[in-house]
Amino acid sequence: MDRLRWGVLGVANIGLRAVIPAIQASSNGRLVAIASRQEARAREAAARIGGIRAHGTYQALLEDPGVDAVYIPLPNALHREWTIRAAAAGKHVLCEKPLATTVADAEAMIAACHRHGVVLMEAFMYRFHPRTERVAQLVADGEIGDVRLVRASFTFQIRRADDIRLQPGLGGGALYDVGCYGVNVSRMLLGEPVEVAAYAQVGPSGVDEVLAAVLRWRDGRLAVVDCGLALSNRQEYEVVGTSGHLRVPLAFVPGTGSATIDLVRNRETSTLTVPGADQYQCMVEHFADAARSRVPLRLPPEDALASMRVIAAALRSAYTGSVERVA
Repeated sequence: MDRLRWGVLGVANIGLRAVIPAIQASSNGRLVAIASRQEARAREAAARIGGIRAHGTYQALLEDPGVDAVYIPLPNALHREWTIRAAAAGKHVLCEKPLATTVADAEAMIAACHRHGVVLMEAFMYRFHPRTERVAQLVADGEIGDVRLVRASFTFQIRRADDIRLQPGLGGGALYDVGCYGVNVSRMLLGEPVEVAAYAQVGPSGVDEVLAAVLRWRDGRLAVVDCGLALSNRQEYEVVGTSGHLRVPLAFVPGTGSATIDLVRNRETSTLTVPGADQYQCMVEHFADAARSRVPLRLPPEDALASMRVIAAALRSAYTGSVERVA
C-alpha cells in the first residue's frame, strides 16, 4: 500500500523537532509539504528538511492534491478552524492536543471530519508508548488491586514573556498545555469522572500559570492533577490501588531509551523496564494505518471530546470557586 503523504500546517517546534522526524522515519508515511503564513519561513523549513514543497499559506497546502493528511501543531485557538478546513479539503487530520479549547469546538471538529469521511485524531503521543500500554495492562490484570486514586503532575517553566502559551487569545494556559496529560491518563485508567474542583494561579499573562484539580468518580474514586508553566520540571504519575501502587517517572516525554515503572507491593519495590521506543513514530504509523486501511483508531476523537468536557469543568471551577459537574 502507498505511503500516507503528509503536510504540516506551521513551523512549530514540536513539529520540527519531534513529529516531522517521526513521519520521516515511519514505515508507512512520508512528508511532502509544509506551510507557514510567512512564505520565507516555510521555504527555510523545507530547505532544512529537504525534498518537500513549501506553501506560503495554510490554505495552499490544503489545496495541494499531493497531500493526503495534515498534522496541525498550530496554537490551540486555531485548531477548530484549520481542522474543519482540512476536513472540507478531504485531508485526514492529526491535531495537537488539546483537540480544542471548548466542548462545542471539539464537537464541531468531529462532526466535520465525520461528514467529509476523514480520520481525526488528537496527537497524544504518550498513549502509543509501550510503557503506557504496560501500565494499562498491569492495572487491568489487578496487579495493584482495585485502583482508587491517580495522581498526575506535569510542570515546567516558560522563560519568554511572549510565548504563545501565555496568550489567552491563542488558547494558552497550563491546563490546556500540560494539565491535559493528567486529565487524559486519569480517564484512561478510571473512566469518566462526574465532577471537578480546581484552583488556579492566574499570572500577569491572564492565563492559568499553575492549576491543581481534584476529579471525582461516581463510586468515590479520585484523581489529583497538577500542572504549571511557572514551576520546576516534573512529569510523573502514580496509580494507587488497594494492594499496591505504580510510579511512572518521566511519564509523558520519556525519550527513546528504555523506560521504567516502579511497582510497589507489600513495602517492596520492583522496577519494571520497558524497551525504548519513539512514541511519536508509533503514533504517526498508527494514524497512517487508520487513514489508509481504515483500521480502528486506538484513540478516537470522542476520547478527546471526553477530555475536553473534564478540562472545561476544571476551568469553570477554577474561575468560579465551585465544584463543577462534568457535562
